[in-house]
Amino acid sequence: MKKLILNAVAAFVTVLGLGCVATASPVSATVICPDGKTANSLDGCSQYSNIQGKDNNLMTMLGTIINVVLGIVGFVAVVMIIMGGISFITSQGDAAKVTRARNTILYGVIGLIVAILAFAIVNFVLTSVFA
Repeated sequence: MKKLILNAVAAFVTVLGLGCVATASPVSATVICPDGKTANSLDGCSQYSNIQGKDNNLMTMLGTIINVVLGIVGFVAVVMIIMGGISFITSQGDAAKVTRARNTILYGVIGLIVAILAFAIVNFVLTSVFA
């Protein structure tokens, strides 16, 4: 039992650590402003943020909230896949444990697919309808 808990904690720390590294890594990109000048970040083009005269703050905030929720759902699905894999490995051939582990992996994959499709649909609708 200690080994199972240790493996689960190690998997969680690995996923959390990789997520933090990916989130905290700096992005270096050159942004081309509408006037043709280049800037190192979006802050250099901040005067052009509302260039069309539309105020899409509500849609931007709604899109951000939906994307964060879908990101959390995707993260939970990946954690469920990892937990199902650990359960599958530690089932020791017990048919009930193997079935439960396979179902956990299957439901995790289905949840991940649903989260990815929902993310794509939401972004498509927000960009095509409110752009």
